[in-house]
Amino acid sequence: MHIKNPQLLTDLFQAYEDARRHKRKTKGVLEFSLNYEERLFQLYEDLVYRRYKIAPSTCFIVTKPVWREIFAGDFRDRIVHHLLFNYLNPFCERLFINDSYACRKGKGTSYGISRADHFIRSMSENYTRDCWVLKLDISGYFMSINHSILQEKVLKIIERYEEEIKFDQSLVRWLLEKIIFHNHVEQCIRRGEVSDWSILPRSKSLFYAKSGCGLPIGNLTSQLFGNVYLNDFDHFAMRLVPCLRYGRYVDDMLFVHKDRETLLRIVSSVREFLSTRLLLILHPNKVRLGRYEHGVDFLGARLYCGRILPQQQLVRNLRENICQWNESADTSSLSREEVSALISSFNSSLGHFVNFQTRQLRKDLLSMNNASLMTYIRSDNKYRKVVMVR
Repeated sequence: MHIKNPQLLTDLFQAYEDARRHKRKTKGVLEFSLNYEERLFQLYEDLVYRRYKIAPSTCFIVTKPVWREIFAGDFRDRIVHHLLFNYLNPFCERLFINDSYACRKGKGTSYGISRADHFIRSMSENYTRDCWVLKLDISGYFMSINHSILQEKVLKIIERYEEEIKFDQSLVRWLLEKIIFHNHVEQCIRRGEVSDWSILPRSKSLFYAKSGCGLPIGNLTSQLFGNVYLNDFDHFAMRLVPCLRYGRYVDDMLFVHKDRETLLRIVSSVREFLSTRLLLILHPNKVRLGRYEHGVDFLGARLYCGRILPQQQLVRNLRENICQWNESADTSSLSREEVSALISSFNSSLGHFVNFQTRQLRKDLLSMNNASLMTYIRSDNKYRKVVMVR
């Protein structure tokens, strides 16, 4: 085979390694990996000669922590997502503000929570002065992203760094067109009960998105594009008024200021920018303004005068899960796969709680495990995680 673009082939192998990281035992990864070299060479040819086609996605609904519709792409498509991400993200990162927290290396929920705590501490002069916190949310954010506006924004980034870019720009532009405008609903494979979609709000489903709008939650490219789409707004928000503190995680926005009236006034400015420039709607029922000393819920944490605790809803969810796991262990024998899924869910919650002052809470939660369940799992002595009993 004549290698027309050796760098692309190298980049595809890297994207393959990135896509299978932490997912090596999943069905799609195992099937692809059986003959991965031949499959990557075939994917390389499909990209070079513009024969690449996006496979049908698997669509399902998750219910915790909130109801969401997920579109899981075929593993081959996820390799392409990682390829595109690896090409674009270094240039996007140069333009993103520090306080955009979602899906970025070195950021995430823990960093967002610590920044929110810092904003409140500094604005209140170490909790000695009054300050106010405004929280805003966009209605059906991912389902409302306009494809044409998004494409224009990404292409502007490519044009801005055109002289520095080493990747094949014509290929990337072609992939952007295919991925952004792809109809994921068409020929998708639904998992679960169709009735589940009747419970999910229409604003959270691609099946009800307006024509020319909507990105699938679950794709790596959607996470990057979500940050790109709101990047201009981020810079606008930081300049709204002097001495304003601002942070964003996906579409959850936080503003901190000493003056209540100032925060009330900026709501109309935010609403106008989102609607006129991005065709987005500020969620009318999620405009929340309050004093910091009453406590602030942000990214699964409760910030209260220097203390950071998990939100009570997350604690209740884990308690309910533990009760269900106990019941399952009492009534039947759990398979290794079921125990593995249980451990993954348990450790996801514990990993979140570890970021807060929760040692006693974690100990109390783990003490809820009954004797039947403890034949399958045990915790470490710091109550940070559970592992399978051998």
